[in-house]
Amino acid sequence: MEARMKNPAALIPEAVPAIQELLKATRNRGVPDSTLELVHLRASQINGCSYCVDYGVRSARKAGVADAQLFAVAAWREAPYFSDEERAALALAEAATRLSDRGDAVPDEIWDAAADHYDEQGLAALTLMVGITNLFNRVNVTTRQPAGPPAS
Repeated sequence: MEARMKNPAALIPEAVPAIQELLKATRNRGVPDSTLELVHLRASQINGCSYCVDYGVRSARKAGVADAQLFAVAAWREAPYFSDEERAALALAEAATRLSDRGDAVPDEIWDAAADHYDEQGLAALTLMVGITNLFNRVNVTTRQPAGPPAS
């Protein structure tokens, strides 16, 4: 696959610091970095963003996510590798990414399960991470940014 254009953030570089600050703001809010990385990876899988899936796996490994979780994140409901907290975060990420799949995009059941494990700061961090990831996914899918290093 070849990109349609450079990444828009490269063309509008003043956007980069704002995005980086927003990402930074999600950290240290009561959600482990490993969970935020799983949320990023799962939303990117749903949206079919190969660039973000590739980046997400690399970033998740750096955050200490086990290979078993990386291999099974698409099937997290059936896999034994996820804590209740991670499951709640992944369910929230899926619902908030698939907004048009149901009338009540993020039903109380999913929100309440996440709220059982995370306070408002944690819920804010998760919600922002899902939103940021969806932004990345839409930019990269639209412009067909390739995954991994450029082919030689």
